[in-house]
Amino acid sequence: MKKKIQHLLDEIESEYNYTRRMTGKDRLDPKVKAALLAIPRDKFVPKTYLDSAFYNGPLPIGHGQTISQPYIVALMTDLLELEKDDTVLEIGTGSGYQAAILSQLCKQVYTIEYVPALADMAKTRFEKLGYDNIECKAGNGYDGWPEHAPFDGIIVTAAATHIPEALIEQLKPGGRMVIPVGQQYLSQELTLVEKDEDGELSIRDILGVAFVPFQGEHPV
Repeated sequence: MKKKIQHLLDEIESEYNYTRRMTGKDRLDPKVKAALLAIPRDKFVPKTYLDSAFYNGPLPIGHGQTISQPYIVALMTDLLELEKDDTVLEIGTGSGYQAAILSQLCKQVYTIEYVPALADMAKTRFEKLGYDNIECKAGNGYDGWPEHAPFDGIIVTAAATHIPEALIEQLKPGGRMVIPVGQQYLSQELTLVEKDEDGELSIRDILGVAFVPFQGEHPV
Protein backbone atom coordinates (compact mmCIF):
# COMPACT_ATOMS: atom_id res chain seq x y z
CA MET A 1 0.00 0.00 0.00
CA LYS A 2 2.77 2.45 0.92
CA LYS A 3 4.45 1.85 -2.44
CA LYS A 4 1.18 2.60 -4.26
CA ILE A 5 0.68 5.83 -2.33
CA GLN A 6 4.28 6.91 -2.90
CA HIS A 7 3.98 6.15 -6.62
CA LEU A 8 0.83 8.29 -6.77
CA LEU A 9 2.58 11.16 -4.98
CA ASP A 10 5.48 10.89 -7.41
CA GLU A 11 3.03 11.16 -10.31
CA ILE A 12 1.39 14.21 -8.75
CA GLU A 13 4.80 15.86 -8.28
CA SER A 14 5.59 15.10 -11.93
CA GLU A 15 2.36 16.78 -13.06
CA TYR A 16 3.14 19.79 -10.89
CA ASN A 17 6.45 20.15 -12.69
CA TYR A 18 4.83 19.72 -16.11
CA THR A 19 2.13 22.36 -15.47
CA ARG A 20 4.18 24.82 -13.41
CA ARG A 21 4.16 27.58 -16.04
CA MET A 22 0.35 27.58 -16.10
CA THR A 23 -0.38 27.08 -12.42
CA GLY A 24 2.48 29.00 -10.82
CA LYS A 25 3.01 25.95 -8.58
CA ASP A 26 6.27 24.09 -9.18
CA ARG A 27 6.01 21.75 -6.20
CA LEU A 28 3.34 20.18 -4.01
CA ASP A 29 2.87 22.07 -0.75
CA PRO A 30 4.18 19.87 2.10
CA LYS A 31 0.95 20.38 4.09
CA VAL A 32 -1.14 19.17 1.15
CA LYS A 33 1.22 16.26 0.62
CA ALA A 34 0.79 15.25 4.28
CA ALA A 35 -3.00 15.39 3.87
CA LEU A 36 -2.82 13.16 0.79
CA LEU A 37 -0.74 10.68 2.77
CA ALA A 38 -3.19 10.77 5.69
CA ILE A 39 -6.39 10.13 3.72
CA PRO A 40 -6.89 6.57 2.37
CA ARG A 41 -8.28 7.12 -1.16
CA ASP A 42 -9.25 3.45 -1.36
CA LYS A 43 -11.94 4.14 1.27
CA PHE A 44 -13.61 6.61 -1.10
CA VAL A 45 -13.94 4.57 -4.29
CA PRO A 46 -16.51 1.86 -5.12
CA LYS A 47 -15.38 -1.70 -4.42
CA THR A 48 -15.32 -2.48 -8.15
CA TYR A 49 -12.55 0.13 -8.58
CA LEU A 50 -10.38 -0.71 -5.56
CA ASP A 51 -7.55 -1.91 -7.81
CA SER A 52 -7.47 1.59 -9.34
CA ALA A 53 -7.80 3.54 -6.09
CA PHE A 54 -4.27 4.95 -6.37
CA TYR A 55 -4.44 5.60 -10.11
CA ASN A 56 -3.81 9.26 -10.95
CA GLY A 57 -7.11 9.73 -12.75
CA PRO A 58 -10.83 10.18 -12.08
CA LEU A 59 -13.04 7.18 -11.30
CA PRO A 60 -16.84 6.69 -11.47
CA ILE A 61 -18.69 6.71 -8.15
CA GLY A 62 -22.22 6.23 -9.49
CA HIS A 63 -25.09 8.62 -10.28
CA GLY A 64 -23.09 10.02 -13.20
CA GLN A 65 -20.47 11.47 -10.86
CA THR A 66 -16.73 10.88 -10.37
CA ILE A 67 -14.00 11.10 -7.77
CA SER A 68 -11.54 13.63 -9.18
CA GLN A 69 -8.03 12.93 -10.39
CA PRO A 70 -5.67 13.10 -7.37
CA TYR A 71 -3.45 15.68 -9.08
CA ILE A 72 -6.47 17.98 -9.51
CA VAL A 73 -7.53 17.38 -5.89
CA ALA A 74 -4.02 18.32 -4.78
CA LEU A 75 -3.84 21.41 -7.01
CA MET A 76 -7.26 22.77 -6.05
CA THR A 77 -6.47 22.24 -2.37
CA ASP A 78 -3.08 23.89 -2.80
CA LEU A 79 -4.57 26.94 -4.52
CA LEU A 80 -6.82 27.63 -1.52
CA GLU A 81 -3.71 28.21 0.68
CA LEU A 82 -5.57 27.18 3.82
CA GLU A 83 -4.66 27.91 7.43
CA LYS A 84 -5.53 25.77 10.45
CA ASP A 85 -8.29 28.08 11.71
CA ASP A 86 -10.02 28.47 8.33
CA THR A 87 -13.56 27.46 7.46
CA VAL A 88 -14.16 26.04 3.99
CA LEU A 89 -17.22 25.45 1.83
CA GLU A 90 -17.16 22.64 -0.73
CA ILE A 91 -19.77 22.34 -3.47
CA GLY A 92 -20.02 18.78 -4.77
CA THR A 93 -19.22 16.29 -2.00
CA GLY A 94 -19.23 13.24 -4.27
CA SER A 95 -17.50 10.39 -2.48
CA GLY A 96 -16.17 12.75 0.19
CA TYR A 97 -12.48 12.42 -0.70
CA GLN A 98 -11.86 16.12 -1.37
CA ALA A 99 -13.65 17.12 1.84
CA ALA A 100 -11.55 14.63 3.82
CA ILE A 101 -8.35 16.15 2.39
CA LEU A 102 -9.57 19.64 3.31
CA SER A 103 -10.44 18.48 6.83
CA GLN A 104 -6.76 17.85 7.51
CA LEU A 105 -5.85 21.45 6.69
CA CYS A 106 -8.53 23.64 8.26
CA LYS A 107 -10.83 23.98 11.27
CA GLN A 108 -14.19 23.17 9.62
CA VAL A 109 -15.48 21.92 6.26
CA TYR A 110 -19.06 22.40 5.11
CA THR A 111 -19.89 20.36 2.04
CA ILE A 112 -23.03 20.21 -0.12
CA GLU A 113 -23.98 17.37 -2.47
CA TYR A 114 -26.80 17.67 -5.02
CA VAL A 115 -27.45 13.90 -5.17
CA PRO A 116 -29.06 12.80 -1.85
CA ALA A 117 -27.80 9.19 -2.13
CA LEU A 118 -24.20 10.39 -2.47
CA ALA A 119 -24.63 12.82 0.42
CA ASP A 120 -25.90 9.99 2.64
CA MET A 121 -22.99 7.73 1.69
CA ALA A 122 -20.48 10.50 2.33
CA LYS A 123 -21.97 11.25 5.77
CA THR A 124 -21.70 7.58 6.71
CA ARG A 125 -18.13 7.44 5.44
CA PHE A 126 -17.08 10.55 7.41
CA GLU A 127 -18.58 9.12 10.61
CA LYS A 128 -16.98 5.72 10.10
CA LEU A 129 -13.54 7.21 9.43
CA GLY A 130 -13.79 9.72 12.28
CA TYR A 131 -13.71 12.99 10.32
CA ASP A 132 -15.64 15.04 12.87
CA ASN A 133 -14.90 18.50 11.44
CA ILE A 134 -16.94 17.89 8.28
CA GLU A 135 -20.63 18.77 8.04
CA CYS A 136 -22.41 17.42 4.95
CA LYS A 137 -25.88 18.02 3.58
CA ALA A 138 -27.87 17.32 0.42
CA GLY A 139 -28.90 20.45 -1.44
CA ASN A 140 -28.27 22.88 -4.25
CA GLY A 141 -24.76 24.21 -3.91
CA TYR A 142 -25.47 27.10 -6.25
CA ASP A 143 -26.92 28.98 -3.30
CA GLY A 144 -24.00 28.16 -1.02
CA TRP A 145 -24.54 27.72 2.73
CA PRO A 146 -25.32 31.25 3.95
CA GLU A 147 -25.89 30.38 7.62
CA HIS A 148 -22.21 29.38 7.93
CA ALA A 149 -20.79 32.17 5.76
CA PRO A 150 -18.44 33.88 5.25
CA PHE A 151 -15.87 31.27 4.24
CA ASP A 152 -12.09 31.57 4.09
CA GLY A 153 -12.10 29.21 1.11
CA ILE A 154 -14.67 27.86 -1.33
CA ILE A 155 -14.01 24.90 -3.63
CA VAL A 156 -16.37 23.75 -6.38
CA THR A 157 -15.90 20.29 -7.86
CA ALA A 158 -18.25 20.57 -10.85
CA ALA A 159 -18.08 22.84 -13.88
CA ALA A 160 -20.30 25.94 -13.76
CA THR A 161 -21.10 28.07 -16.80
CA HIS A 162 -20.42 31.13 -14.63
CA ILE A 163 -19.30 31.92 -11.10
CA PRO A 164 -22.40 31.94 -8.85
CA GLU A 165 -22.98 35.33 -7.25
CA ALA A 166 -24.02 33.70 -3.96
CA LEU A 167 -20.61 32.06 -3.65
CA ILE A 168 -18.82 35.34 -4.34
CA GLU A 169 -20.91 37.01 -1.62
CA GLN A 170 -20.14 34.21 0.85
CA LEU A 171 -16.37 34.40 0.28
CA LYS A 172 -14.67 36.25 3.12
CA PRO A 173 -12.47 39.28 2.29
CA GLY A 174 -8.97 37.85 1.95
CA GLY A 175 -10.46 34.50 0.89
CA ARG A 176 -10.01 32.31 -2.18
CA MET A 177 -12.36 30.30 -4.36
CA VAL A 178 -11.34 27.59 -6.83
CA ILE A 179 -13.98 26.67 -9.41
CA PRO A 180 -14.00 25.07 -12.88
CA VAL A 181 -15.85 27.35 -15.31
CA GLY A 182 -17.04 26.46 -18.81
CA GLN A 183 -19.39 24.32 -20.84
CA GLN A 184 -19.93 20.62 -20.22
CA TYR A 185 -16.63 18.84 -20.96
CA LEU A 186 -15.65 21.66 -23.35
CA SER A 187 -13.40 24.68 -22.84
CA GLN A 188 -13.42 24.47 -19.05
CA GLU A 189 -10.86 26.46 -17.08
CA LEU A 190 -9.95 25.89 -13.46
CA THR A 191 -10.43 29.41 -12.14
CA LEU A 192 -9.00 31.10 -9.04
CA VAL A 193 -11.07 33.88 -7.50
CA GLU A 194 -9.40 36.04 -4.86
CA LYS A 195 -11.25 38.66 -2.80
CA ASP A 196 -9.08 41.34 -1.24
CA GLU A 197 -9.73 43.03 2.09
CA ASP A 198 -11.78 45.73 0.34
CA GLY A 199 -13.98 43.15 -1.37
CA GLU A 200 -12.44 43.63 -4.81
CA LEU A 201 -12.12 40.49 -6.95
CA SER A 202 -9.17 39.14 -8.89
CA ILE A 203 -10.03 36.28 -11.27
CA ARG A 204 -7.42 34.15 -13.02
CA ASP A 205 -7.63 31.08 -15.25
CA ILE A 206 -5.23 28.41 -14.03
CA LEU A 207 -5.52 25.29 -16.16
CA GLY A 208 -7.77 23.57 -18.69
CA VAL A 209 -9.85 20.84 -17.02
CA ALA A 210 -12.77 18.45 -17.62
CA PHE A 211 -15.36 18.21 -14.83
CA VAL A 212 -18.91 16.88 -14.65
CA PRO A 213 -21.47 19.71 -14.94
CA PHE A 214 -22.68 21.75 -11.98
CA GLN A 215 -26.12 20.36 -11.10
CA GLY A 216 -28.82 22.76 -9.98
CA GLU A 217 -27.13 25.76 -11.57
CA HIS A 218 -29.40 28.76 -12.10
CA PRO A 219 -29.36 30.56 -15.47
CA VAL A 220 -27.58 33.91 -15.54
